[in-house]
Amino acid sequence: MKNIALLDCTLRDGGYLVDKTFGESVIHSVTQGLAAAGLEIIEIGFLQDEGAGEGKTVYRSASDAERYIPREKGETMYTVLADYSRYSISLLEPYTGRSFDAVRACFFKKERKEVLHFCREIQEKGYRLFVQPVDVLGYTDRELLELLEDVNQLEPFCFSIVDTFGSMYEEDLSRVFSLVHHNLAPASRIGFHSHNNLQMSSALSQKLIQLAAGKRRVVIDGTLAGMGRGAGNLPTELIVQFLNSKCGCRYDLDCLLDLIDSEIGQMRARAEWGYNTPYFIAGSFNAHVNNVSYLLKKNSVTSKGIRYVLNSLPEETRKRYDYALLERTYLDYLSFDVDDNDGFQRLRQAFMGRTVLMVAPGRSASEGKNAILEFISKEAPLVVSINYLLRDLPANYLYMSNLKRYRRWMHERHAGSVPMIVTSNIQKDIETEATVISLSRLMKCGWQHMDNSAILLLRLLDQLEVREIAVAGLDGYSYGGNYAETVMENLKDHAVIRELNAEIESMLVDFRDTKRGGLDVHFLTESRFSHIFQRS
Repeated sequence: MKNIALLDCTLRDGGYLVDKTFGESVIHSVTQGLAAAGLEIIEIGFLQDEGAGEGKTVYRSASDAERYIPREKGETMYTVLADYSRYSISLLEPYTGRSFDAVRACFFKKERKEVLHFCREIQEKGYRLFVQPVDVLGYTDRELLELLEDVNQLEPFCFSIVDTFGSMYEEDLSRVFSLVHHNLAPASRIGFHSHNNLQMSSALSQKLIQLAAGKRRVVIDGTLAGMGRGAGNLPTELIVQFLNSKCGCRYDLDCLLDLIDSEIGQMRARAEWGYNTPYFIAGSFNAHVNNVSYLLKKNSVTSKGIRYVLNSLPEETRKRYDYALLERTYLDYLSFDVDDNDGFQRLRQAFMGRTVLMVAPGRSASEGKNAILEFISKEAPLVVSINYLLRDLPANYLYMSNLKRYRRWMHERHAGSVPMIVTSNIQKDIETEATVISLSRLMKCGWQHMDNSAILLLRLLDQLEVREIAVAGLDGYSYGGNYAETVMENLKDHAVIRELNAEIESMLVDFRDTKRGGLDVHFLTESRFSHIFQRS
């Protein structure tokens, strides 16, 4: 192999986005296309004890993977990744040449001593060994040197610098490369596996190639279109363009682009990846992307809120994901617990025994406007609008618990002189007079979308001892066209939509079963949830 080798791990790192299920035809197409493009190393998936199945890039043994390996490999090397904590190395048969050629041993820092026997057994079975320590930036210089000393006893084919959280800058890479290059066995290659949270994958890969020039053979990881969890990885096609134009390489870029068009493009309908602000924040805090994914499910979370929560977590905790701790930290951020007794009692005086029309911003609030106006004319309810004031609908109060919606309203200034009720997570942003209700009074744990504004308002109205709640505009979600005002649209993902609907239904059932016995709740407009409060 020449001094620079490209390793494409689309079928492995990209697998996180599709439950490791690409389908038989896609796996064959990608492996064949990457080989035709001239890539030196192709990673075809995972070695794991569990999770194998038809059309999946998960294997329990080398024989499981044979069907994806061509009879004539040519100069191409095929690899798999084995997570030390998820694979029993005894399941791996001795190397025959008919399946993959190398195994990448992945492990956490705390496992760095015990993983050595795992690595040695890979070699003893005849496979080339890649050593893949998770989060190399999480090692001190001394710890990294100690690891290299141990690894040198094995003289692996490759030792990889892994930027697990996409947190590296060029000076970080230069420091780590120098340590590794000067202390790694001379025959071993240096690999680089990056994540693109800071949009640095391409620049860092080019930097590594420059650092290694004339000194060390290197292996650069990439994925087609950067496909990978969260912000994704180095796009293979970008590094190919660089190597072809600047280093005299002759990879077939057209082959890669055809693969992206034919196979990867369709996957964007199933999964989303690539740079965005929350993933940048994860990278800046050296935090696991699952922390951000969890927080993004919260209705009220802002980019600043994500920064606050991640910054509040212990450094080591950020690198894994403790959802219970995230939940507590998020609630701490939201609550800003206040003494709301005076404001609550004023509201109680105004609302007790009244009929309340609760207007959520769903599309039915606009489509059912005539029925709503007729109800207002006939019943004279207190009208409480949620997070927005809909045009041509009167309101007695504007209720807000979603910080993003509040900030949009402050920008657009639709509210006029309508009295405001806000929850305490918004109070620091308040620019006008409002009644503040402590969020801790209304919040219940147990759901990822527990800060849903309509649910919180229902609980508040129950505490205010209203007589009747008529609900409009709480429709549930579908793909597109969810809101009375198109400016409020923000949902695209079908899986998220299903999850939201399921959790709202669960929270509504919980409210139905725990509310005061005398409280009557009914839907005034069409909703997928109206059956929950069917009158007998």
